[in-house]
Amino acid sequence: MSATIKPCTLDDLLTMPSGEMYELVDGNLVEKKTGAESSLIAAELIGILLTYIKINKCGFLFADGLGYRCFAASPDEVRKPDVSFIRAEKIEGGRLPKGFLPFAPDLAVEVLSPGDLATEIDEKVEQFLAAGTSLFWIVNPAIRTVRVHQKNGPVVVLHAADELTGGDVLPGFRCRVGELFVNLGS
Repeated sequence: MSATIKPCTLDDLLTMPSGEMYELVDGNLVEKKTGAESSLIAAELIGILLTYIKINKCGFLFADGLGYRCFAASPDEVRKPDVSFIRAEKIEGGRLPKGFLPFAPDLAVEVLSPGDLATEIDEKVEQFLAAGTSLFWIVNPAIRTVRVHQKNGPVVVLHAADELTGGDVLPGFRCRVGELFVNLGS
């Protein structure tokens, strides 16, 4: 993330042609920066997670365009993780609401891009955890790690040979961290 564009409302963000490329932070449009490497890793993770989710029929997986409006301290804030998962039981009748989701995802993932600032990512993690997200993964392509934040647990840094698990959110999910970076080469 980075460049603040201009003041904006929730309706503006929903109706603007390229709204999926922005978050609404403190009443300002903030462009979500991304690059080829981070997009490739997010796609790889989505593929791995989607296989698990389809087999287990446990919920819904979303890419980076979905906005969450679930922050008690900032009710007009809209945040968009690169990948997110919601348990099936959270979606009443299996029908997704239109627009932004008014509750926190069970899992949120950020894949770091060259323009991301550590303070902005840390703030985003804290917001989601405070809103009810149980698990937040930060994937760092530069050093090929995944930093795991849990609502009520320690922060753990996993390296390529380590195993990433879904904890209570995705019971039984396992993936070697290095699998996320397999298409990056050496």
